[in-house]
Amino acid sequence: MLEPNLNIKQSQRFLEKYFSGESIDYHQIIALFIPLLIDQAFLVGLNLVNTAMISSSGVAAISAVNMIDSLNIFLISVFIAVSTGGTVVVAQYKGSGNNPMVSKATAGTVSSVSLLAICIGVFGILFHNSLLNLLFGAASPDVMVHARTYLIGSCLSYLGIAVVEAVCGALRGIGRMKASLMLSLIMNLTYVLLNVVFINVLHMSVLGMAISANVSRYLAAGCAIFYLLRLDNNLQVKLRDMLVLNWSMLKRIMFIGLPFAAEQMFFNGGKILTQIFIVSLGTYAIATNAILSSLAGVMQIPANALSLTVITVVGQCMGQRNVKDARKFTKSFLVLASASFVFMGLLVLPFFYPLVSLFHPPDDIVGDIFLILLINTLAQIPLWAVSFITPSALRAAGDAKFTSIVSMLSMWLFRVVLGYILGIVLHMGILGVWLAMNCEWGIRGAIFLKRFWGEKWVQHQVI
Repeated sequence: MLEPNLNIKQSQRFLEKYFSGESIDYHQIIALFIPLLIDQAFLVGLNLVNTAMISSSGVAAISAVNMIDSLNIFLISVFIAVSTGGTVVVAQYKGSGNNPMVSKATAGTVSSVSLLAICIGVFGILFHNSLLNLLFGAASPDVMVHARTYLIGSCLSYLGIAVVEAVCGALRGIGRMKASLMLSLIMNLTYVLLNVVFINVLHMSVLGMAISANVSRYLAAGCAIFYLLRLDNNLQVKLRDMLVLNWSMLKRIMFIGLPFAAEQMFFNGGKILTQIFIVSLGTYAIATNAILSSLAGVMQIPANALSLTVITVVGQCMGQRNVKDARKFTKSFLVLASASFVFMGLLVLPFFYPLVSLFHPPDDIVGDIFLILLINTLAQIPLWAVSFITPSALRAAGDAKFTSIVSMLSMWLFRVVLGYILGIVLHMGILGVWLAMNCEWGIRGAIFLKRFWGEKWVQHQVI
């Protein structure tokens, strides 16, 4: 009996040493992290299932979905970035104990993100043909037919997912991770269940996937608004506050959100350009990239959850102006995120062949998928955390402009240019594109670490 008790005490001492401070303790951090971990696991797992389901409709269908998803990420990233600005503002007000302003910041996040989503969705629908021809004109005609259907359907759903992201972002800022998790599960489980009906039963292929996205996202958006207005008595958010833009609050949210939005647009714009390189390599290359992206997402589940958690933790620390805790927790999260890649690599790689068989890939590309996945898994251990955890912490402290500029420059100067040189000029194909991405992580991470060890990032005033 002594051995288990000893292990428990050692674990508690470890958690108290590295994950407890004056601002927040390890019990609260675990309560923040676990729902986000479950959420990320469901998101990635359901994405895996959806990709596997659409792959049953053929290589053209999975290629079209992968192409448009790269464009979706680019467009959606704008209002997700603004919702992240809302998360930071809400977290800092929560840390300072100003509850009335927490409510106003929540309403301001929902209204500003919704307006952006409407504008982006209308733009995507009006100019869908121009976007497709400009970006993916080299794709085969059967791929383009599927791509057009999926793009229009995606644009119609933007307002729904924007409301969900805005509400979840605000809830994460005040530590309501369970409510955020439930909204995410409602949206994503409904999406998968409808995909089973529309794709596997009714054989509607990409059109079925677009219908599923709209129904699930607007259902979750309705639940999110209902939660804010009726179920959460503490926030006391009012409908009129969400329907009217509060310019003072909008300015605070945009102080964080706009640089992050610009970063995400340039960052994901680089991904689209990389996708254009891949399209020129052929349909098999597009399918290889799609499958690799899904499997790499599985590896990143715990690390992505930590990246989201650190925003709330550091945001609340900086709301109390406790720089010591903000630094301490960021270091702990960096080490933990790197360790998570070791664990996930040991968990996933032995089951590579059963996992990859879900996508029904041609035999010709299975070997390439395994090689690139193995290289990427090893590269993530030292490089991913410093490249993604560190900027999340800097941004939570209000250091948004610096992180955005570094991310934009590193993406275009290294991932895009180097990806073209390795993948196209040197004929390394998909392997070259992914190696360039790994190199960019290292360069960006080194710059962020240098910033973290300095003093400038803790001198910003958000609230």
